[in-house]
Amino acid sequence: MATAPLPPDDAAVRMREVFDVLGPLYRRIFRTVENSEPIEGVSIGVRAVLDMLRANGPMTVPAMASTQALSRQFVQRMVNDAYDRDWVRLTDNPAHRRSSLVTLTASGERTIAAVLDREHAVLRDVPGDLTEDDIDTCLHVLRSLLTLVEDA
Repeated sequence: MATAPLPPDDAAVRMREVFDVLGPLYRRIFRTVENSEPIEGVSIGVRAVLDMLRANGPMTVPAMASTQALSRQFVQRMVNDAYDRDWVRLTDNPAHRRSSLVTLTASGERTIAAVLDREHAVLRDVPGDLTEDDIDTCLHVLRSLLTLVEDA
């Protein structure tokens, strides 16, 4: 295994390979979550909202949109869907009058826990002999790509 950094042109070719895998992977994951929707009733967008709230605590719609690089309108629709299912509640935001805080309800906590449990059961069956270093390297590459497109 090569340990020296790749020249920029060679790295660009290899990064293209990463994107060639990421696109189909993302679409297949999206379909898997959407196809299992009858189990929890959670779309991929609502899942993202519930998971952000689980990880970060109460957030505003603009903060969620910024974190996920999504439009505020899209996030607001996902929050509305979650609100209609009693998975989130809206509370006054002492820091901003017009932007409510979105908070998980007990039902929302149970729902995202069920989704994450199901995902965990699937992900534990990833084939191969992945090591901690393999995962660290994958995350390093993906975070580098994210930084690249965030700065663009």
